[in-house]
Amino acid sequence: MTAPSTAPAASRGGRWIHHWDPEDETFWNTTGEQVARRNLFFSVLSEHIGFSVWTVWSVMVLFMGPEYGLTPADKFFIVSMATLVGALARIPYTFAVAVFGGRNWTVVSASLLLIPTVAAFAVMEPGTSFTTFLVCAMLAGIGGGNFASSMTNINAFFPLRKKGWALGLNAGGGNIGVPVVQLIGLAVIGAGGGPRVLLGIYIPLIVIAAALAWLKMDNIASMKNDTGAAREAVKDAHTWIMSFLYIGTFGSFIGYSFAFGLVLQTQFGRTPLQAAYVTFIGPLLGSLIRPVGGALADKYGGARITLWNYVAMAGATGVIVLASMQKSLPLFTTAFIALFVLSGLGNGSTFKMIPGIFQAKALAKGLRGEEAAAYGRRLSGATMGIIGAVGALGGLGINLAFRQSFLTVGSGTGAFVGFLAFYGLCFAVTWAVYLRRTAAKAVTATAETGTKAQLSYAEV
Repeated sequence: MTAPSTAPAASRGGRWIHHWDPEDETFWNTTGEQVARRNLFFSVLSEHIGFSVWTVWSVMVLFMGPEYGLTPADKFFIVSMATLVGALARIPYTFAVAVFGGRNWTVVSASLLLIPTVAAFAVMEPGTSFTTFLVCAMLAGIGGGNFASSMTNINAFFPLRKKGWALGLNAGGGNIGVPVVQLIGLAVIGAGGGPRVLLGIYIPLIVIAAALAWLKMDNIASMKNDTGAAREAVKDAHTWIMSFLYIGTFGSFIGYSFAFGLVLQTQFGRTPLQAAYVTFIGPLLGSLIRPVGGALADKYGGARITLWNYVAMAGATGVIVLASMQKSLPLFTTAFIALFVLSGLGNGSTFKMIPGIFQAKALAKGLRGEEAAAYGRRLSGATMGIIGAVGALGGLGINLAFRQSFLTVGSGTGAFVGFLAFYGLCFAVTWAVYLRRTAAKAVTATAETGTKAQLSYAEV
């Protein structure tokens, strides 16, 4: 048996790490944790700005008064297309980490954020065509891809026992870019500034984030481009089941983040400043609680937390439907913010489930130790981009549902009824796939008999 590794984590030539074994406790305690936390911090910074750029149009449309010639349906369509591009970008961004390295791709992906911000800065004025605004919003969608590459990268840095916390913190720090851009937008509106001021604030921040990623982050050499993992992930039923569940959590978070201000303006007649005063609260609380969802999943199992979280989301949505029908703005706003909080909690618990599922599959295959951990990292990393992309498409569905609801009945009530039914379906899927058979104990594999463990997802 070989002794625990004490090899240094990184070779600083080009900032490539040639030895990385976070499951080795000696390695983790002496070297690995410090390196992993440093990469986590700067990954969060870049992802945070990516989320801000992706969702900047949720603020921009509040600035765009009658002089811009856009209807509420036009504005919902603009933010829907930003959501769509952000979702689709997540798939190539996931695999870019393996091609270019986590640190290198963070630099590139952060730098690319200059394209949508500079383009919008150039055209943001009354008289610009709807098509031009739509193209600029679609360009902003590339900011949504930063989440997938960041999560795939950070997943490789942390041991399984720390993944719920690390992935929750990474994603939560990125998600908080949504309320931050909305808060900055509130300050700009309050100061009498225009949308160009908001964009001008972010351009230098993008440059700083890219420079810090270049100076402070690392690439892991063992993360080679593995198209086999991608093919295997696509064929695995759990990839698509978890994608469906992530629509209910992250799709809700990002969809509501884009739509909240527009709903307040359109359904309750709020001014841009009145809407901006409350728009940021839900995304802020939802972002802050995401690491809590991951930590609770580490302790109690992601499937259990996710299951009961859907019950609570359905309850909050029922209150929103009641408030919408009674035209009660205080009750509507309170319940909507509660729904944001629950979506953030569920984001953390669902993403924790992913590495747990593939670790369970590794054990069922008879793999043990580092071999099992490597299998889990390989498959969970490949699935995260797919799951993140499909989940983000839920945000597109939410905004299109709001658009149709306002066109047909003049309020968002119809859309919320649909969301309520969807959360009930998510509850049923979570229970049926991951919790229905948890009474069956996993059978431990033994070297003498060669018996393989039966799959049990109770603790994922």
